[in-house]
Amino acid sequence: MSDHQGPWSSLPPPLPPQRPRRNWRPLIFVAIIAACVGLAVWLSRLFPNQVSGEEWTSPAINIGFAALVGAALLTSGLKLGRAVRYLAIWGLIGGVLGLGYVYRQDGVEAFDRLRSALIPAYATEIGPGTVVLSESRDGGYDVRAKVNGQPVIFMVDTGASDVVLSPADARRLGVDGRTLIFNRRYETANGAGFGADWRADSLVIGPIRLNDVAVSVNRTPMSRSLLGMSFLKRLDSFEFKHGQLILRGLPQQ
Repeated sequence: MSDHQGPWSSLPPPLPPQRPRRNWRPLIFVAIIAACVGLAVWLSRLFPNQVSGEEWTSPAINIGFAALVGAALLTSGLKLGRAVRYLAIWGLIGGVLGLGYVYRQDGVEAFDRLRSALIPAYATEIGPGTVVLSESRDGGYDVRAKVNGQPVIFMVDTGASDVVLSPADARRLGVDGRTLIFNRRYETANGAGFGADWRADSLVIGPIRLNDVAVSVNRTPMSRSLLGMSFLKRLDSFEFKHGQLILRGLPQQ
């Protein structure tokens, strides 16, 4: 018999039968649900009596949403490794957002302190009724306050006896200079000055609020309005410390 076996002799030998690959996706889906439920149970034990029955609605919705996303990824035809990678990325994003929410107050305080360092006139609240001001480049202390709801930049001046508004700030506040009587005499470094009595309904710096504040409107132009001792004396206390000015208001004014 000839060794020649015809045209089919070049075909490769048949492959041995292979075992069917096991589908791990349903198990991973169940594991995701179990992990979410376990996390919820752990949090409920870690913080007992902190979440009422009605407040569990939101976590339950979040768990259901996570399960829905997991099921969509696992049944979308993606390879298992890629689906797990996507789940890990979304989990990382959720964790970062969660940490941002938990530490949002610390973030706000850090932003306020940075803003105060860059713009010293902004007062940073550091406690109930307490604010801190950073020293400006010229060694003084400026503060952004609100007089009758309108912003005014003051220079804190312990050598000034009164709260003194510059003519420009007074006009912005709607003060009619033609109705004022400039009969108050002040001795300044530039000589004698004259001011007129006026009263502000409110003067606010952060959480510190003073009502019915006596103010003197200066007749001659000024580079900045002054926050003098008549304001500082109505505080609980104030102190200069390490390049900062700390103002503590009274509980009620």
